[in-house]
Amino acid sequence: MDYTYEDIAGMIDHSLLNPVLTRQQLIEGIQLALDYGVASVCILPYALPLCAAMLRGSRVKASTTVGFPHGCHTTEVKVAEARRALADGGEELDMVVNISAVLSGDWEYVRRDIGAVIEVTHAAGQKVKVIFENCYLNDEQKIRLCGICSELGADWVKTSTGYAPGGATLDDLRLMRRHSAPHVQVKAAGGVRTLDALLEVRATGATRCGATRTAEMLDECRRRLGLPPIARSAPAAPPPAGY
Repeated sequence: MDYTYEDIAGMIDHSLLNPVLTRQQLIEGIQLALDYGVASVCILPYALPLCAAMLRGSRVKASTTVGFPHGCHTTEVKVAEARRALADGGEELDMVVNISAVLSGDWEYVRRDIGAVIEVTHAAGQKVKVIFENCYLNDEQKIRLCGICSELGADWVKTSTGYAPGGATLDDLRLMRRHSAPHVQVKAAGGVRTLDALLEVRATGATRCGATRTAEMLDECRRRLGLPPIARSAPAAPPPAGY
């Protein structure tokens, strides 16, 4: 094996973005992320304060979305979302590009939109992942976005929201890695459901992957490495409702 458990767990952004998840399911999902020691929890924006409180003192980052899932909020609304998320304890923000503007070739608007969110987030000392939603784009558009994100200093470029008709592909991950600056990392999202699929993502040079089947993938990782199963914890007492 050319990886450790920590290598694989450190790739996973545990996704809690399904709008039908209840507060109790969100709490259980956050606790799962803590037990498995993943990179981050990406949670519904309204639950970010709860998430940040439960993760406080751990290595797991609290994250949420901006302009999700279609990206066509105005820039001012995206910046307001980012400011709210940062105030609520967000450490990594996953923003969606304005897909309509990309398809229309309005690259100056796209640049301003991405740059505004990066600027406010970096000013707070936190990080931004820029979601392209590749299933709607051609390679030329993906490459142009990689260049813009590289120039603006995005921390990650990301394939997908996970809520469009298509998700991450290995070809897209290789393309994004090839056309992004070395300081920009690549994240996969959508359709990565097994350890073998995650290892294929890793082989492209991607460093993060959004996942809902976190436990299944990491249980299999530990089995292959000959490690004991993770001891699951009951969720700690959460903050009061309305947090």
